[in-house]
Amino acid sequence: MYIELLSNSNKTKLDMWKAFLRKSALEPDDSVGQTVLLWEGDALVGTGSRDGNLLKCIAVDKSRQGEGLTATIITALRKEAFSEGINHLFLYTKPQNKAMFSDLFFYPVAQTDKVLLMEDRKNGINKFLEQFPTACNQGKTGCIVVNCNPFTLGHQYLIESALKDCDNLYVFVVSEDKSRFSSDDRIEMVRQGTKHLSGVSVLPSGPYLISSMTFPTYFLANRESATQIQCRLDIEIFVKYFAPRFNITTRYVGTEPVSPMTNQYNMALKKLLPMHNITLTEIPRLEISGMPISASQVRGFIDSKNIQALKALVPDTTYEFLANKGLI
Repeated sequence: MYIELLSNSNKTKLDMWKAFLRKSALEPDDSVGQTVLLWEGDALVGTGSRDGNLLKCIAVDKSRQGEGLTATIITALRKEAFSEGINHLFLYTKPQNKAMFSDLFFYPVAQTDKVLLMEDRKNGINKFLEQFPTACNQGKTGCIVVNCNPFTLGHQYLIESALKDCDNLYVFVVSEDKSRFSSDDRIEMVRQGTKHLSGVSVLPSGPYLISSMTFPTYFLANRESATQIQCRLDIEIFVKYFAPRFNITTRYVGTEPVSPMTNQYNMALKKLLPMHNITLTEIPRLEISGMPISASQVRGFIDSKNIQALKALVPDTTYEFLANKGLI
């Protein structure tokens, strides 16, 4: 029995991998960066993949389950991740697999009836949150979760509008590096663009608040329900860890006239958060010339070197940041 790294240039083995996953009721995920194949002779008996710090598409042949092959696959994935400097891993799985992955030293973060998120650090999320200052107990506290790719006048308007409704506002910037701008650059743009506001704390989300870009659908029978399932898990993490840690009672979002998926997500938040005594408040998007500002517009103007149009959509702090980085 031996482990092999799958090469995308090997079409025969790539097709075998895809067929093996589908036989295991999983859908191949094109976002994976690395896949290991476990062979016994010419027979593929197991596989697992990794996308950054997220393990995916782990499967073992039904006839070989119970032989410890999952542990062999996880060990191989951990070794490859460690060689790249990644020492904190996560996985999404079905809740019924909780005991199996617990035996492999993964710990539950949050779960719904459809999906379980686990990490390989015990109490990792609590240790992450403990590094931040103690929450303020005075007045109303709200939060916003943003990507800011990059930070626009629309984001600034959302933050300023939310701050009119609360005394303390936490702005969590999604930490994963799946965007045009790195997490470090995005959080710095937000901090520069809000430094004139008192009562605002800009913090990284860490690997916990969920992004639609990384939420997996490969094990869901109904791919159309992914947004609802993602939202439920996001709420579970938010209400279990973030809201009590920072005394958050209101979450703010901008209205979404452009993306149907984001609008669906906002509507789900609006329905489910009140069940946990948290209000979801929608703030109308800032418009210029009758059009809502979007980060994708800004990226387009950066690419086309349309400086005049760019300046109309971003704060001076963002423009200066981009200029100092040599991006415009």
